[in-house]
Amino acid sequence: MDNIYDVLIIGAGPIGIACGINAKKNNLSHIIIEKGCLVNSLYNYPINMTFFSTSEKLEIEDIPFVTTNPKPKRAEALEYYRRIHNKFSLNTKLFEEVLSCEKKGNIFHVTTTKGSYQAQHVIVATGFYDIPMLLNIPGEDLPKVSHYYNDPHYYAGQNVVVVGASNSSIDAALETYRKGANVTLVIRGTEISPRVKYWVRPDILNRIAEGSITAYFESNLTEIRENEVVIQTKSGEKIIPNDFVLALTGYRPNFELLRRFNISIPEESPMIPHHNPETMETNVEGMYLAGVVCGGLNTHLWFIENSRIHAKIIIDDILRKGARL
Repeated sequence: MDNIYDVLIIGAGPIGIACGINAKKNNLSHIIIEKGCLVNSLYNYPINMTFFSTSEKLEIEDIPFVTTNPKPKRAEALEYYRRIHNKFSLNTKLFEEVLSCEKKGNIFHVTTTKGSYQAQHVIVATGFYDIPMLLNIPGEDLPKVSHYYNDPHYYAGQNVVVVGASNSSIDAALETYRKGANVTLVIRGTEISPRVKYWVRPDILNRIAEGSITAYFESNLTEIRENEVVIQTKSGEKIIPNDFVLALTGYRPNFELLRRFNISIPEESPMIPHHNPETMETNVEGMYLAGVVCGGLNTHLWFIENSRIHAKIIIDDILRKGARL
């Protein structure tokens, strides 16, 4: 069929790239559509971020990820995936957002901000880093509030509140503290998350114990004001001076986009999109899910290292279907 791709992949992250490579290796025509830059989510990670996983667990297509560090850093991962993408000469459109995907007969018609495409199969590999989980409190829309964290230098000498107890929150608290910020952690639970990197956890616990970083456990940020914040703690309400708030409370998949694609999603948590775990096919025949988007709100269910296999599962299923035609 002229001008109809065998496979259209939405998302050029590591798993989207892996899907493209598997399609190409099996002589399936493909196109990858990405609304941002190549591996956009990884690009938006903090500049100094170190992965929890070792480099071999981040490898795709058995291509070695070489690093001299025990754990690879963000910059190394960007270089690794860019080189793999270029090595396989994948057909990728960057900075092009998918607006709609409608199935007419056996063909998917995909409209983007820059054009339109047709494909026999669609793989959705959009991740979950695009939409932050909001606090829904007064003042959250102030310019000093951010749901993403990048470079600690920006916060030097400032009163910074960090909300959350996960890896991103703890990294931000420690790094901004070491650049001279006065850091306060606001944590809803009773402790630092057990998922925090094992080499980082003792560091934050020691900084809290010595009083270098103030931590309010079993507490919630209830209001953000121009020069202060209100925290509801176990011992009552506290108002402290504040210059910046890093509300690093997690992210979620773009459920609205998936529903526009007619993928079924339960209303109740964890809102895992409907798919067959043996083939990764959704309730829409010919449309597949790959990577962390498969976990819904369970964003700790899938990672690069355990979802790499999705690419082979999906392409194998497409090839099986083709063989039956």
